[in-house]
Amino acid sequence: MADDRPTAAPVVRLEGVSVVRNGTALLDDIWWEVGAGQRWALLGPNGSGKTTLLRVVGSDLWPTRGVVELLGERLGRVDMRELRRRIAVVSASVGRTLRPELPAFDVVLTGRHAVLETWWNEYTDGDRSRAASLLADAGFGDRGFAERPFGLLSEGERQQVLLARALMGSPELVLMDEPAAGLDLGAREQLLDRLASLAGDPSVPPLVLVTHHLEEIPPGVTHAALMRGGRLVAAGRVGDVLTGEAVSSAFGVEVSVKRRDGRWAARSRRSTSDC
Repeated sequence: MADDRPTAAPVVRLEGVSVVRNGTALLDDIWWEVGAGQRWALLGPNGSGKTTLLRVVGSDLWPTRGVVELLGERLGRVDMRELRRRIAVVSASVGRTLRPELPAFDVVLTGRHAVLETWWNEYTDGDRSRAASLLADAGFGDRGFAERPFGLLSEGERQQVLLARALMGSPELVLMDEPAAGLDLGAREQLLDRLASLAGDPSVPPLVLVTHHLEEIPPGVTHAALMRGGRLVAAGRVGDVLTGEAVSSAFGVEVSVKRRDGRWAARSRRSTSDC
């Protein structure tokens, strides 16, 4: 199990961070820290600010006010291009930037230098071996799969390939924006098995996972945060945060929350009482 204790130098530190657009606060006075070894789930309803917060942490969006420190560097005092190479992002938007004809193996390989095409850089035998190993770890070890065009993969396969690509560059922070969105039951469970394996591996850097659903939180997540209306309404150890009262307040609906065998579930209290 990964160490969930914060360190003296957090991987992520936000102090009074706000993002305002056209007079509307997308983020409002966020104070948050992510420590080394921690695995976070970030939850909230649509429009609560989850993706905006992830973009700030990924150094992709500049805050209107507040202090952002990432990997020991403060935004405004660091070369953003160098900082972004140390942070891996898994999201549908990343997938859309990749050429559909690119083979799955090459997609993973591009993560070595955070580029979109393999011809922009040179790769060693070690790089190719690592890419093959990451695909094998995801359950795709055969050569036939490695040669399949990215655009012809299923949604679940694409997410697994994008995750392998994110790990290819040996990042110091991994951010995932709704990786299980749109997946069928089988693909979701395969992805969650992979995420649980990564969460339990102490060599894997800190993880932050954005999701709408408690059911998409893999075992091994150590911390959770709840958002509503651009504000962080609760943050801390996962068992302390994901209570029925806190989740009900964040989502604006009365739910009961249960945890079994490391997996979480939320259900309407009305439907529970009707059973």
